[in-house]
This record gives sequence, C-alpha cells and structure tokens, in this order.
Amino acid sequence: MIMYRRCVRAIALSDSAHYCWGIIGKRYSVQFHLTHVLKGLVLAMLASFLAACVPSVQRANIPEPGFSGPRFVGDKFIAKDGALLGLSSWVPASGEVKSVIVALHGMNDYARAFELAGPYWAQQGIATYAYDARGFGRSPQRGIWGGQELILDDLRTAVRVARAQHPGLPVTLVGESMGAATILAALGEDEMPAVDRVVLIAPAVWGWSNLPLAYKMSLWVTAHTPVSLRPLNPPRAVVRKITASDNIPMLQRLGRDPNMLFATRLDAVYGLVGLMEKAFKAADRAPPNTLVLYGSKDQIIPRPSVERTVARLPSTIQTVEYPEGYHMLTRDLQAQRVWSDIAAFINDPTAIVPSRAGSTGLGPIAVSRANRVKR
Repeated sequence: MIMYRRCVRAIALSDSAHYCWGIIGKRYSVQFHLTHVLKGLVLAMLASFLAACVPSVQRANIPEPGFSGPRFVGDKFIAKDGALLGLSSWVPASGEVKSVIVALHGMNDYARAFELAGPYWAQQGIATYAYDARGFGRSPQRGIWGGQELILDDLRTAVRVARAQHPGLPVTLVGESMGAATILAALGEDEMPAVDRVVLIAPAVWGWSNLPLAYKMSLWVTAHTPVSLRPLNPPRAVVRKITASDNIPMLQRLGRDPNMLFATRLDAVYGLVGLMEKAFKAADRAPPNTLVLYGSKDQIIPRPSVERTVARLPSTIQTVEYPEGYHMLTRDLQAQRVWSDIAAFINDPTAIVPSRAGSTGLGPIAVSRANRVKR
C-alpha cells in the first residue's frame, strides 16, 4: 500500500510538472535554457516515479524463537525462514522407498499438478514431495511473486530436507513449466546441493533473451507502474484459443479449484520472465542425468525458446518429444506414458526411456537449424 501511494504521488507530481511547464512557456516566454532545466526536472520526476514503483516481491521471514529448522510435516513444508508452504506427498503404502522426488509445479498452479503422477510413482517405490511455491496454492501471500532468491532457496532447502528424511536414497528433481525453470536456474548456482536425477517437463524458458523487443519494453514499463499491482485476467479471446491439455475433465476440475490463481499481477509476470532468463542461461550447466520432455502441441511455451534451450544443453542429455502432448504432460490423456518414462529414467538414467525405445519409438525434441548453436 505504501508503494502504491508513492506511485500515485509520483504520477500527480509528474502531471503537475507538465502543467506548470506549459503555463510558464506560454505566459512568460521563458528562455531556452530554463525550458531544458524544466524538461530535465520532469524526466527526473518520471525516473523517480518508475524507481518508486519497483515490482513487489516477498521477503524472508524471521524465524520465531525455538524454531527447529526446515522439514516436511503433514501438508506443510516448513521453509528455512519458518514460512509454511503447502505440501502434497505420495509415499509407497507398503514396501520400502527406493527413490525420492522433489516436485515443483508451474505458474499459478500448485502441488496438485502431480496428483495423478504421484500415486503411480508411489506404486513404483518412489516417494514424491510436491510443494507450493511462495505466492501460489496454499502458501502465504498468494499472488505476490516470491522473489527469485527466496524461490531458489526454498528448492535448495527442500532437497536437503528430502535427503535428511530419506538418507542414502537417490533424489530426483521434477519440475513442470515454471517449476522446471526454477530447477534449471538453481542448477546454475554453486549453492545448489547435489541431486541424482533431473526431469524438466515443458520447461518455461521464455526469458528476456527470447522475448520480442516490444514485449520486453511493455512488460518492463507496466511492471514498474501501479497497474502491475492489480491482478489481471487474460483476455477471453486468448483463453478460448489456447489449450493447456486435452484432458478436459481435469481442466474443468482445476477451474473450480480455489487454490488455483486465474488472475496474475504484472509484477509477478516480470519476476517470472527474470527467472526464465536465468534458467535459459543455465541450460549448459544441466547435469548429465537430465531428462527433458516436451509436447508438440504445447501452446503455452513457444517452441523456438524451447529449441534454443535444448540446443544449449550438454549433448549427452536425453530429450523426448510427444507428438500428441500438450503443456500439462503429466495430466494429458496420454499422461501414463509420461509417468512411465520418468519412472524408468529414475530407475536407470543411462537407459533410453520406454517411449523412445525400439524402431517405433518417439524421437528427441527436434531443433530447427535456425535455433542450433555451434559447440
């Protein structure tokens, strides 16, 4: 609220300066150099206005006295700063756990993204812990961007908690869309604890490097003005044209889910683009045991940005393109095929996943000549 008032106040000051500038010029024939001084003053005010309206991000909490550290407890992931993030888990009902997944959802979604895959993986002896990123789902300050530093630190903390809860077991990071971008961005930092496998599903990599100039300019300006503080619904024309999955009953359930976000603040979009840019630049640091999955019918993440990212990956990394796949690969009508590929990869990351095996198998993510990079 304080930041909003500062922005409004800055607008009022700028408008007043323009008005006074016109009055002075018309009535008193001010000399040329004074006009330039006033122009400079107006520009300075506008710069101050934009600086005052910096995009909002969440800040870390100060843990209460007696805080016992981060952990998974029931439906909560207690973060390093004591924040209570939403948690969903699927653990094998009988038999020992063979492997562990830390899963992260996409933009405006939450851990429910893995409600279909989680039980399947549990039957394969894989425990899945999916948490709600800050600002999403059941986590605090819904709609407010969590901030890149906190978002990445939460992922690092979740990996450490999973290691402590299941010592000696391999840990796999599975991310969908924004979750995949978070994982890629974190892997590019030295602070990231070691993981055994990485699975990137429809990675959101449409960062600043892949945005058209007009998009960059409009997003930067709007993210630094008061309009960015108001959640906006996507235009109906866009909603009607874009399909995230061919699983219509699943989409209808999500449409009634109160934990989903359907209106997005522009400063959150600004933060997401920054995260996607970091992910794109970190692609060449992805570890060898990485699997990247993409659907040919994905209408959310532009194909050229995915191709450019794949071209930056180490050449030994395995990728799969599903001709009938949409953005929500783990929830599409062919989702079980994707679950099976991920489970097989976790079991043996050196083997070709089932969908690509044999003469009739699927191919890797195709990269056009225009998006290839010289190695």
